[in-house]
Amino acid sequence: MNEIRFSGYGGQGIIRCGLITGKAVSLFDNKFGTMTQSFGPEARGSACSSQVVISEDRVLYPYITRPEILVSMSQDAYEKYEPELRADGILIYDTDLVRLKPLRAQIKVYGVPSTRFAEEMGNRIFANLVMLGFFTGISQVVSAEAMKKALPGLVPKRFLELNIRAFEKGYDYGIELLAKEKQEAQKEAKPPEKPPLPEAKKTPPRKAKQ
Repeated sequence: MNEIRFSGYGGQGIIRCGLITGKAVSLFDNKFGTMTQSFGPEARGSACSSQVVISEDRVLYPYITRPEILVSMSQDAYEKYEPELRADGILIYDTDLVRLKPLRAQIKVYGVPSTRFAEEMGNRIFANLVMLGFFTGISQVVSAEAMKKALPGLVPKRFLELNIRAFEKGYDYGIELLAKEKQEAQKEAKPPEKPPLPEAKKTPPRKAKQ
């Protein structure tokens, strides 16, 4: 079972991230999923989150208890929800909007400039889809195809293609980051090459006594 929290501030599309993920796993990945949400008292602009539980079996309790994945798209949300992340969890964050503090040793951290990527596409409103793609590539808890199939009906029809492009931008970035991480791990695991042994000095043949 996987417990995931998407977090940011109201207006970033955080709730939509949870809805898309829940729909993807339930309808297109042949798994079970639940989604819940929470807002701060000010709603728009305050810290908010959506929580998703994914399981191969029926979900008996729909709420997260100790999320193993935290996706943060704002500083306030990161500071509010990071303490609840599992000690061996995964933190995924927007490098444009979140400044990390010292983290627990076992937490894996992956950053993506999702806001900048969205602005390069023409509008920062697509940052949540960039982040959703990055989350999909890094976490591997839901397939990219299922996520894209879940978009119709949850994003405006006229922006569907742009949302797919934003998702793919983040997904590709995540896959590339994992590939680099794997290469680095292989380099560290490879034993250092032994220096070549010095050549033995050749002893000149002795002259026979007359």
